[in-house]
Amino acid sequence: MLSELATHNQAIASKSIIKKIGFRVGPSGVHIGRTIMLDELRTLLSCVPSPDAQREDYIKAIVENNCLGKRSQKNRELSARHLMTLYSLDSSVATFQALRYFWIRDVCSQPRIALLSAYSRDGLLRMSAPYVLSLKEGEVLDRAAFKEFLDKKASGRLSGFCLEGLVRNVCGTLIRSGHLHRAGKARSKAVATEGSVSYALFLGYLCGARGEALFSTEFAKLLDCSSARMIELAEEASRRGWINFKRIGNVMEVQFTNLLTAQEREWIHEQN
Repeated sequence: MLSELATHNQAIASKSIIKKIGFRVGPSGVHIGRTIMLDELRTLLSCVPSPDAQREDYIKAIVENNCLGKRSQKNRELSARHLMTLYSLDSSVATFQALRYFWIRDVCSQPRIALLSAYSRDGLLRMSAPYVLSLKEGEVLDRAAFKEFLDKKASGRLSGFCLEGLVRNVCGTLIRSGHLHRAGKARSKAVATEGSVSYALFLGYLCGARGEALFSTEFAKLLDCSSARMIELAEEASRRGWINFKRIGNVMEVQFTNLLTAQEREWIHEQN
């Protein structure tokens, strides 16, 4: 979906709508050197609890206050840069505001919410994830085959060292999200809950999907969850007031009235 937006809708790209609402389109990312930094994100959001905090507040917490406990100034600055790449850390950005909204409401979903956000912003993770997701439950990841897959996807532009780092860190990310077992790197099924399903639907909505199509986007597929189960979780999220979900037979409507500003709704309308 993100690749389609990048290649087939230049009008959107020229207006920077994708960037404004929080997506990063392109092949770059942090996964050659970092995972999704789940522990760092958890620490940072607990140290900066206000959902209205500005990017400068997050940077100050990391660089000046050293909330992540890094040993050097350089490591603090690198951590801040990588976290901005993965999550934006900007309260004016729709994807990050929604991350914070569901983050505190469904703690069990945090690893999947972090994965979804990172996937929407890290081209290396988007390039890598389909290989792992294609494995059958219990199938052990073949590192050599994974490296070959990535080498082809990157058209040979990554060195052997970079490929090793990418394999290692993508595996680390998908272990944290529940898609791989830590021991042996065998494929496991991630556990979807109301918060992660709501966030996946939201990201799909921002990309232009509507109704039943929201339950089959690339974000939805990241959750290892059937459409029927996703619908059940969406209904529960709606009962809790997190999203607005209506269904009559196969006709579905999902709205996010408490997550989008009037300006963001206008941008999304332009996109559609």
